[in-house]
Amino acid sequence: MTHDDAPLLADLMPWSVAPLRPGRAWPTAPDPASLKARWEALLKAEGPDREALFEPTRARTPHSSVGQLPGQPTGTERLARAEGPCAEPVRVLTAPFDEQWLIPDHRLIDTARPELWRVADERQVFVVETGTETPEEPPVLATSLLPTLRTGRIRPLYRRPGGTEPNLAPGLLDHLSARLGERPAPSDVLAWILATIRPDLTVPLTEDAGLWSRGVESGRRMLWLMRRDGERPKLPGGRRPYVRAPLPRTPLTLHYDRDEETLHLDEGRISPVPPEAWDHEVAGVRVLEAWFATRATPAEPGTLAAIRPATWPQAWTSELLELITVLTLLAEPRPRLTEVKATSPITRAGLQRAGVLPVPASARRPASVLDHQEEGPEGQFALL
Repeated sequence: MTHDDAPLLADLMPWSVAPLRPGRAWPTAPDPASLKARWEALLKAEGPDREALFEPTRARTPHSSVGQLPGQPTGTERLARAEGPCAEPVRVLTAPFDEQWLIPDHRLIDTARPELWRVADERQVFVVETGTETPEEPPVLATSLLPTLRTGRIRPLYRRPGGTEPNLAPGLLDHLSARLGERPAPSDVLAWILATIRPDLTVPLTEDAGLWSRGVESGRRMLWLMRRDGERPKLPGGRRPYVRAPLPRTPLTLHYDRDEETLHLDEGRISPVPPEAWDHEVAGVRVLEAWFATRATPAEPGTLAAIRPATWPQAWTSELLELITVLTLLAEPRPRLTEVKATSPITRAGLQRAGVLPVPASARRPASVLDHQEEGPEGQFALL
């Protein structure tokens, strides 16, 4: 089965959205308390001082007039004269495997992609293209959180809130049902995609029910590890990472000892950390190094981003231990489904003959979501 025969991810999950463009770093942080302190500092400043702290761009200034983000009851007056408390921060995925917090205020974000906020809920899964071109790195990530990382396109699993109207090519589930003898759920198709997708973003499909079942099982585990919801992942006792020497109050350096499988944060030590966890990269960036740099690199003095914890919080250590666990489990051997030459492939040409492809233009556009009113600029209600 050549790559030319396999359908593209863009055909199987046709609706996609370009990544968000935050425009400024300070409305995002690894801890929510810093965000509330930054908001208070912004509102205490007036006139030119507030504008400088805000870090204006062509897309956003303190005088920009914008409406609420869907589902977020924030103020809509211009930020130059805003008062009141900070919007409650929400959990987002800011980089591969890096969960942080964001002030969900449309006035702070250059390009927020409201269509993604409209469909974000506990049932949603976002597939994010990573832009990697090497077989060793994942070409896509999956997350339950709204993704704010600046990589490739974002493909929600569902087109509407509540896990309704899957973002799959119309007729695909019926076609798979006829070929496999059992109707897959939308989440099964996503699991298969995670287990088999290639760097060129083609997805080999199969009529072999046994092969399909193995792929879905493998993909479900990947999905669970990437989403990190429900039961927390754990390694067996002898392989579980622990803090062997206390982390300093403000660690500034990160070093990995491959022979001892130990992660050094200044004089602090965590082990065991398998080489495959340390070596895990996405788009050429080592995940653990990027995660640490976000929390340890000093911000420019006098900026809102410089408002941050004075010492390393215990919660960050717990998150780091879980991240090491996730990366270790993702590296465990899985069926090499990307290399399987399916005896009964479902090809792109076959999907065309079945009328599944090409997908209608409407499937590539967002669905109309009119479940609630969204307040527009200066308290006006937006017409959707």
